[in-house]
Amino acid sequence: MPSLGTVSLLDYGAGNVRSLINAVEKLGWSVKKVESPDDILKAEKLLFPGVGAFGYGMQRLRSQGYDKALLEYIKSDRPFMGICVGMQCLFSDSEESPGVPGLAVIPASVRKFDSKTKSVPHMGWNAATSIQADPPEAAIATLNHDGPSTRYYFVHSYAVPYTKDLDDWVYSTTTYGNETFVSSVRRKNIFATQFHPEKSGYAGLKALLSFLTHDAVSHSQSIPAPPPTVGPFRDMLTRRVIACLDVRTNDEGDLVVTKGDQYDVRERSEDGSKVRNLGKPVELAKRYFEDGADEITFLNITSFRDAPLKDLPMLEVLKRTSETVFVPLTIGGGIRDLKEPDGTVVSALDVAGEYFRSGADKVSIGSDAVYAAEQYFASGKKLTGETAIEQIATVYGNQAVVISVDPRRVYVDSPESAPAHHVIPTAFPGPNGEKFCWYQCTVKGGREGRDFDVYQLVTACEALGAGEILLNCMDKDGTNSGYDLELVSDVRAAVRIPVIASSGAGKVEHFSTVFKETNVEAALAAGIFHRKEVPLQSVKDHLLKSGFEVRGVEQPL
Repeated sequence: MPSLGTVSLLDYGAGNVRSLINAVEKLGWSVKKVESPDDILKAEKLLFPGVGAFGYGMQRLRSQGYDKALLEYIKSDRPFMGICVGMQCLFSDSEESPGVPGLAVIPASVRKFDSKTKSVPHMGWNAATSIQADPPEAAIATLNHDGPSTRYYFVHSYAVPYTKDLDDWVYSTTTYGNETFVSSVRRKNIFATQFHPEKSGYAGLKALLSFLTHDAVSHSQSIPAPPPTVGPFRDMLTRRVIACLDVRTNDEGDLVVTKGDQYDVRERSEDGSKVRNLGKPVELAKRYFEDGADEITFLNITSFRDAPLKDLPMLEVLKRTSETVFVPLTIGGGIRDLKEPDGTVVSALDVAGEYFRSGADKVSIGSDAVYAAEQYFASGKKLTGETAIEQIATVYGNQAVVISVDPRRVYVDSPESAPAHHVIPTAFPGPNGEKFCWYQCTVKGGREGRDFDVYQLVTACEALGAGEILLNCMDKDGTNSGYDLELVSDVRAAVRIPVIASSGAGKVEHFSTVFKETNVEAALAAGIFHRKEVPLQSVKDHLLKSGFEVRGVEQPL
């Protein structure tokens, strides 16, 4: 099928642009990567995505001479679309990087969200309320809302506060907690979104398609006056339901999705044992996307961790998945320093970079996070900049780093019995009637316990720059008895970054209970979805009936 046209893409080396390229190509367009300022000046349409820190993005633009070319291109009336940090760079400056000027196309500043009353980053699916009227002509890019339930995927710690002084620019606003911010701008040839259209399912693809098909708008052509702003603004952030796929090779060497009880993925029989095979990872991920999963997480368990970097099978899984799945993808397992067969050491930052370039949006760090947190406390809580968490967060942003926690309960008679640890009371006494417990961190896939507790781990990792906690529970894994609400509640109260509850889901009520009782942002499940014991859509339906904001299943393009 011939291409409908070509759009130039400015990739300055931070984050996942493969998904954006896949989205453009799915819509029938070709992508030409910008390799010089001259490529910008010659572009007919220009996409500027950005991930990570404002200062890092502007530094990269200026060091490569892209900033002046961008400004000249924007003045030329040719279509321009910025995404996330690509939108923020249009503004004057950002609190994230004091002293670093932006492109100053729009006279306003980017500010950090208030984390005293809510989790930061703002992460998940939220509404974008239009305050500009859409003109009848197709020359202007639009959000193409399918109704009030339309949601887009956001992941950011900084945003531009909405004021009516910006109404000449603001296309839509979004509310998070008690703050309303600019979620998209549109003026003449400029269209930009704070959310990620390439990660916003079919709604996002429609917004992207609108830009691709819109023509340049003359400076003499004005956008119709915006309608009166509708208020009050309301936070419509949804609770996320995440499908998790544990991936490894089986005994025949095939890459499969598996799941077991208490971290044991083998089925026992009279003939021996074999790895449970619940399907192919790429096909399952596509099914979950179509079923309405808000995110998909791949955990690379026990396999490939010592394979040469360029041959990691999970890279191919991510590449193929991102061709048909347009929601955020997380990859965990093996995010650490690696040694190639020739003795070359590859840093965790470079390993993460390969995953991002292959289609991942976030990386999940497990054992190495425990070691880094232990080091953090041993050094007197000093930040060295040398841990994988710090390095990845600096380059790709805090939102790109997830900490995967694998704890087990340790029962004690009283807090004094474990003075070095964070002890909490429990409503479920231990084997000898103990009424208190602490949660021991484990490494190496749960095979080794450390003299280190979960509270220490999550608070240290937040300080090191992590943006999210994936909270597993070894005692609950595979039991279908519900999430460990005591553990989840304690961690939710300990940090200001989003928390994903994991391990133990067995029925739809477990999802509503964990959201109601702990106020976490997301809940993850694996086996019940793989085996179709609990359809993903039934979870969404139940949450909606229970009064929670949820993202519905979208109609394909």
